Amino acid sequence: MAVNIEYRGEIAVVTLDNPPVNALSRAVRQALFDATEALDADPSVKAVVLACAGRTFIAGADVGEFEKPPEPPHLPDLVERIERAEKPWIAAIHGSALGGGFEVALACRFRVAVPSANIGLPEVRLGIVPGAGGTVRLPRLAGVEMAVDMVTTGKPLVAPEAAATGVIDALIEDDLVAGAVAFARQVLGRPLPNRLRDRAISAPSDTFWDAAAKAVAARARGEEAPPRALACLRRAAEQDFDAAIAFERETFLALRGSAQAAALRHVFFAERAATRPPELAGTVPVSIRSAAVIGGGTMGVGIAAALRDANLPVTLVERDAAALGRGVSRVRGIFDSAVKRGRIAADVAAERMAGVTATTDYAGLADVDLVIEAVFEDLEVKRDVFQRLAAVCRYDAVLATNTSYLDPETIAEGIGGPERFLGLHFFSPAHVMKLLEIVPAKATAPEVLATGFALARMLGKIPVRAGTCDGFIGNRMLKVTRAQAERLLLSGATPAAVDAAMRGFGLPMGPFEAQDLGGLDIAALQRQTARTRGETPFAPIADRLCAQERFGQKSGGGWYDYAPGDRTPRPSDTVSAIIAEAAEGYPRREWDEASIVSMIVWPMVNEGARILEDKTALRASDVDLVKIHGYGFPRWRGGPMHYAEAHGLDRVIGALDAVSSDGLADPACEFLLCAAARGGFSACIR
Repeated sequence: MAVNIEYRGEIAVVTLDNPPVNALSRAVRQALFDATEALDADPSVKAVVLACAGRTFIAGADVGEFEKPPEPPHLPDLVERIERAEKPWIAAIHGSALGGGFEVALACRFRVAVPSANIGLPEVRLGIVPGAGGTVRLPRLAGVEMAVDMVTTGKPLVAPEAAATGVIDALIEDDLVAGAVAFARQVLGRPLPNRLRDRAISAPSDTFWDAAAKAVAARARGEEAPPRALACLRRAAEQDFDAAIAFERETFLALRGSAQAAALRHVFFAERAATRPPELAGTVPVSIRSAAVIGGGTMGVGIAAALRDANLPVTLVERDAAALGRGVSRVRGIFDSAVKRGRIAADVAAERMAGVTATTDYAGLADVDLVIEAVFEDLEVKRDVFQRLAAVCRYDAVLATNTSYLDPETIAEGIGGPERFLGLHFFSPAHVMKLLEIVPAKATAPEVLATGFALARMLGKIPVRAGTCDGFIGNRMLKVTRAQAERLLLSGATPAAVDAAMRGFGLPMGPFEAQDLGGLDIAALQRQTARTRGETPFAPIADRLCAQERFGQKSGGGWYDYAPGDRTPRPSDTVSAIIAEAAEGYPRREWDEASIVSMIVWPMVNEGARILEDKTALRASDVDLVKIHGYGFPRWRGGPMHYAEAHGLDRVIGALDAVSSDGLADPACEFLLCAAARGGFSACIR
């Protein structure tokens, strides 16, 4: 039974039990509606406590109903019925009260919670707005400013913060239901506050809405839902309750069927499935209770910090005392920065640093469960590390390489127990970026591969299995993007125009800005390695920039010029001259934003199709997750493969034909025509 009612004297306790997250399915909505009716008709009941069994309060809508027409009783009707109940309801919150779950809590006259609970209205992250009064009731409870922040960002609020602002009426330290019942008896002895629908909203300052609109638009970068949510909140502040509710519902229904909502649902389901791929179902991962990181550079310390954030004890290894000291200082700097930003308390930072052991002696790794190598991207250096690890680590310890381009098979060649080896490609900064490419070698045991996914869950990262090739999934596609960007320059576009077009598409920065931030020398080294393998990388302009030691922001100039201490990119006469020299003999044309985007995105999609064809990625959604979480592809477009599929097969093929016949494409590149099937890109034909 989804809903159970028990009586503690004059207090009825309604317990919702719909595992795993007490989602608001149609059956749950009906049962709660019926409970409200029954309890209003029971003269022995003076108040009602709404609690949930299991690990959480109502965590939101039933995802299984996302693609189905809604069935009555609709959530707005349930919320209104609870709000209009003759007996006051008290929401007893543990875990998460999100989306529709928080809207149900807002319908209650009071809200109590355990300190670890969190609340929120994350609908904008699914391309919609709250649809059951969230934008109308929350500002009446928390004020307009807080409501705007919560609703337009979708970020949850922890219970102590919510209590400090009056959104939560009391924190319950011990037994939640018993505490909620006691709270109910207390409030019955004094006048009840008005229902939220009957409360007034304090008007913000005259300039508030214009400033909020600018801030939301800048943050949204093309997303429709956040500014539409802001419009709902403004209606709630300026019109009566019923008019604002009607406007919110109209907005919700309009957005629910939008392309952006479909894209964001696609990403939502892909992320949910990513940590437990079906091919590893039933495989038990190796238990990881301790870890080590080899290398105290930028990547190594980021990985170490991520491991400590997951409460794993970490041993940091460097080649000598001086390098080790720098590495430890970098780790400390990460946690100190988190304290300054208010993300963790000082005592938490101290505890995390206390869990870091520093050494130059590999013998100290004899008992660790997992070792992640993060040294310089040089094959011989990495091979030496693994030979040393194989000699000292337990035979069942998992050994992982954090390489961006090198072949893990070659790195692990000759080590004992190759079945315990795999690639774990973190993205920089590793303690921030959510993507983790997991690259099994041929000999990698299934339980070791499963350990990579289990580690991702521990670290709160999005894991994607990648096959072995140059650049795996993400960097392989990045090479195509960079090559196409340079082809645009050879035919008349400017770096600023290309970057502006891609920002307009929704990326946080364009390809040339991103290269300047990361450093052109990194890609140059990779091209040099590729040439030693007999390949011919395409970078006629980037190679010239590197030859002049224009490596980006770090050197004061790359694709743009930079003033000392200022990261603002400025067009460069030097770069213009280099482009003009490299472009001699190439046809020139005028480029608008749409054409630039097509020249970047469709070849990216095409390479994604190749990656699926050769099984470097197993699912189109994996390609989408890599590009979203590793390279800034706009989440609201669903990733490149979803974006292409949503645009239709004919348009994709037409765009690829246009690119391949334009004269800009590499003549050696044979384009694929990609067939979009129901489950994604399931076939690729020449």
